Amino acid sequence: MPTLPHIPGAKKKSVLFLSSEDDFKKIDEQFINDTVCIDGPGETAFNLARSIHEKYKVGVKLVREDKFDGPLPEGIEIINSPIQEIVGEGKAEAVKFKSGLAIGVCLVLLVDQNMQDDNIDNKGEDMADLLVQLGTKGSAAVLNLTQESLAKAIAKSGKEAAIAFPETNYFFPLINALLKIEVKALNDLSLALSKAENLNILPYLGGILNKGVTTLLCEEILAGLAVMNNEHPKSGIGFIPDKILRSLGLQLVDGRIAGIAVILGPAKDEDAAVELIRNFQSKSIVCLLAGNIQGNTLQKQLESKGIEVGLDNYIVPLGEDYLSVIYAVNFAVRAPLIYGGFKPGEWQGIAEYIRNRVPAFVLLLGYVDEVIVATGLGALAFGLPIITDLEVPQLGKIDTTLFEALVTEKDYKKLPSKCLLTRGIKVKMAEVAVPVPYAAAFEGERVRKEQLHAEFGAKASLAFEFLSAKNENEVEDGKIEIVGPDVDNLPAGSKSLPLAIIVDVYGRKMQKDFEPILERQIHRFVNYAMGLMHVGQRDMNWIRISKDAFAKGFRLKHVGVILHAMLHQEYSAIVDKIQVTLYTKQEDVERLLAPAKKVFDERDERISGMTDESVDTYYSCLLCQSFAPNHVCIVTPERLGLCGAYSWLDAKASFEITPTGPNQPIPKGKTLDTRLGQWENVNEFVKQKSNKSIDKVSMYSLMDYPQSSCGCFECILAIIPEVNGVMIVHRDFSGLTPSGMSFTTLAGSVGGGVQTPGFLGVGKLYVISKKFISAEGGLKRLVWMPKELKELLGEKLKKRCEEIGEPDLLEKIADETVATTSDELLAYLEKVKHPVSTLTPLM
Repeated sequence: MPTLPHIPGAKKKSVLFLSSEDDFKKIDEQFINDTVCIDGPGETAFNLARSIHEKYKVGVKLVREDKFDGPLPEGIEIINSPIQEIVGEGKAEAVKFKSGLAIGVCLVLLVDQNMQDDNIDNKGEDMADLLVQLGTKGSAAVLNLTQESLAKAIAKSGKEAAIAFPETNYFFPLINALLKIEVKALNDLSLALSKAENLNILPYLGGILNKGVTTLLCEEILAGLAVMNNEHPKSGIGFIPDKILRSLGLQLVDGRIAGIAVILGPAKDEDAAVELIRNFQSKSIVCLLAGNIQGNTLQKQLESKGIEVGLDNYIVPLGEDYLSVIYAVNFAVRAPLIYGGFKPGEWQGIAEYIRNRVPAFVLLLGYVDEVIVATGLGALAFGLPIITDLEVPQLGKIDTTLFEALVTEKDYKKLPSKCLLTRGIKVKMAEVAVPVPYAAAFEGERVRKEQLHAEFGAKASLAFEFLSAKNENEVEDGKIEIVGPDVDNLPAGSKSLPLAIIVDVYGRKMQKDFEPILERQIHRFVNYAMGLMHVGQRDMNWIRISKDAFAKGFRLKHVGVILHAMLHQEYSAIVDKIQVTLYTKQEDVERLLAPAKKVFDERDERISGMTDESVDTYYSCLLCQSFAPNHVCIVTPERLGLCGAYSWLDAKASFEITPTGPNQPIPKGKTLDTRLGQWENVNEFVKQKSNKSIDKVSMYSLMDYPQSSCGCFECILAIIPEVNGVMIVHRDFSGLTPSGMSFTTLAGSVGGGVQTPGFLGVGKLYVISKKFISAEGGLKRLVWMPKELKELLGEKLKKRCEEIGEPDLLEKIADETVATTSDELLAYLEKVKHPVSTLTPLM
């Protein structure tokens, strides 16, 4: 019979009686994140305390009346007093001792006096030993293959042969980040390999994680050689360019992307593959796919079921071999370089950044070997846990992970939730009562002609959307009405209907200025529904409903359901009541469009009339600090956020919605410099919120204390000293600029939350602002921009040129069709007599 102590409060939750081996297994079911108190016999209790501390990295209080001979491991403390009482509301929260001492706890373990050490679970240690054995073999195999492959490449092409990954400023990103080697030629890889062979930077798990990092470095070399030999990419995108990481940055910080799943191998069958991916999509998880089992891949499984893959759908195949997983790793390792301000070689900070700020994990399906184990050890070195459907021993928390390191889950319905729990990812699910899956992952989905059931707007029909504030008695919350035929009653031989989406809102804090902000969200909210496509806004919208969505029961009323639910969910601080009316008769749509256009014009006039001088308060945007801790964006009426997503009105509305959020009001205070755009309160705010890394900021200058940049910028401004001017390039332009650098190369000098005079990340619409680098002469200083960006800004840029008295300036600004070097640019500017020649020197 068990002889357990009789203690008041011992029947509370989080108190376990341990008298058998099965009892010890219950420990793994507990959530252990704080101090654990153990009361039990000598060596048994001590070994249990040591096991729990090593596994969960928490403090352990060991209750014993006799003295303990020998040194105590760190994290374990002996308490020489019996337990008097266990206290807490329903569960153990604290332990009181007869000596008068009291401690807070999350778990109390009362061990049977007759228990033996053999009952203590040593699976963690066994698993660590197994990882050492398999990882050592796998790492050695990869190292040998890398040595042989590199030697062959050098013999064939010579040690000076150039080698590179496409569209990156970070060379071989992992080698650059950890070893501080800029790989440009094969001989650089030889140097990197020699350093990787004897890597010894991580003491954890007996140093075996070093073998994992060595494996990753070798795999990056092998992948680079595969690219050089045109063997990669294969059935996937392969190396992920910098611009994709920058474009995903804002989605990661604003929550549209909750995390990244690196999935190795196919699912157990095609139906399980679809269920798994749809579950991840519904939780806003981007899936990176690699690996195959006997030629079968997760990509093939999905495509066989008609699932479209691609970045827009949050499903990104990297390649069909397991080597392609390295593209996920060197994707993750660039985040601290781009956003965190870390420099190559600062491997400790880089690893810590990934562990704490990059919400990624590895999901291993169906197959494992020594090489995959070695690769997995590399992932663990960066704090990325591994979840698998394989029957393998599990490994609890280790020094590099936030929670468990290796977890098994064979039930595919539970796999996504287990992955998120293991990585510590919190997902905010939108609750919208529609018959199709609803999540941000479906925002980029396209409904093609062959999939089309019904469409509205564009060339198909007359359509528009309009949101306006009303009096309380004019809005019936939750009322959704369709005036005219629905999509199950289309005209014979047609797939289109006219459509007016009229949204009426009432709120005590609602303001007229917020109407266009809320109206713009219609695009995003409708796109979150799987099987729907929404493009444009106002009277230039285009909506499509797929056959699949229609078959599942989606009707026009569900557009109203979506808008009602999401406006309440995201804007409840300013909106109290919402009603939606959808009109599908031509005469109604025409009748309602005229007054809506009048309001559109009034809004444009109102916004265009706002200036920095017309307000006494600017707003901050600290959204990107989760990735770039020292970056502070200041948003004014004439300068939108550098990501291009937040205007002054957006920031103002955001503050009304979330007063403690990233958009905070900043009263300008005393003007310090009118030309540069400096104010006392703005400088003080930036200094405090940048962790005192930036003392002052100029809102109107590129050269004197410019704003910092995070990495999410749409465009980069850069000085070209040879012509006394500046150029601008957007992230979609991949060619060289007259500065001698591409966008990705320039971006390496700008991000990370630092000020870089002469270089500045901006939103593309900043170019047409009256305050565009006004301290340096404004738009007349602009001498080069890509042709595509010219066309994107179009009439707005032309109008701004006319406003400054230079109606032909747009033609005088060079692009890549006339100049890609500074010499070519100078010749062109002289030929067209660009006004930059009349401006004062920049330097």
